[in-house]
Amino acid sequence: MNDMTGTANAKVINGKAFAETLRGKLAKQVASLKEKHGFVPGLAVVLVGEDPASKVYVRNKGEQTKASGMASFEHKLPDTTSQADLLKLIDQLNKDPKVNGILCQLPVPKQIDPQAIINAIDPNKDVDGFHVVNAGRLATGGPGLEYGGLIPCTPYGCLLLLKDRLGDLSGKHAVVIGRSNIVGKPMAQLLLNENCTVTIAHSRTKDLPGEVRRADIVIAAVGRPEMVKGDWIKEGAVVIDVGINRIERDGKFKLVGDADYASCFPKASAITPVPGGVGPMTIALLLRNTLIAACRQRGVDLPAA
Repeated sequence: MNDMTGTANAKVINGKAFAETLRGKLAKQVASLKEKHGFVPGLAVVLVGEDPASKVYVRNKGEQTKASGMASFEHKLPDTTSQADLLKLIDQLNKDPKVNGILCQLPVPKQIDPQAIINAIDPNKDVDGFHVVNAGRLATGGPGLEYGGLIPCTPYGCLLLLKDRLGDLSGKHAVVIGRSNIVGKPMAQLLLNENCTVTIAHSRTKDLPGEVRRADIVIAAVGRPEMVKGDWIKEGAVVIDVGINRIERDGKFKLVGDADYASCFPKASAITPVPGGVGPMTIALLLRNTLIAACRQRGVDLPAA
């Protein structure tokens, strides 16, 4: 398949295949832990309410957790759940030695403050990497890829795709479009730690196209369908599209990214498709974070991949 959208094209960064390989390695590491140390990592996922997209994500996380050989603990709560009751469950999971990773699926119903829930999770079990302690560990750097903390899964996945494609990122100029705590800020920090020169662009940036045209690496994480146009892209740049937006076109619904794939493709040396690019990496890195957390909590070395 050699057309623009085909994942066999050398330009296309196939996140789905990369994530599948990573999950295969994780399964072997989990099996090694069980054989040598007699335990398997456990991931608890909490879902409050009936958000359709969240239900799909939680189901996929549960299936992939079990497929990797890990223990999966799912807690589905009604949308009337109080913040106090949710905090009580988080406290129980924090204290449960079988649970090495805790994830509360966002968004939560309006009566619950999401930041209060994130802050209540033990930082050493915060496999989303959202807790202020993990954000601080990432911001202050440290030895090795793990920085002593747990890294948010989506930007971590973006970094692995970039390093797989480009190798050493040192000296590259990266533009991150978006400044969220979930993607934009940690992505910028990860790139800084790889010795990139990093620009964080956002809704108040003057001449956004001009900023993007200077970039060797473009991370589109702004949540606006097909905002980044091909004439914004420097010839040979790598485009990592974090966005996933559902739009209606020609009477049909389809998923598109934050970059206009059709116009960016000819300019880029490599680009992630939507779907099939960054998305599959997120759950794979969630499982990797759970494995890392389990080994740290048990005081054992991470098995060789």
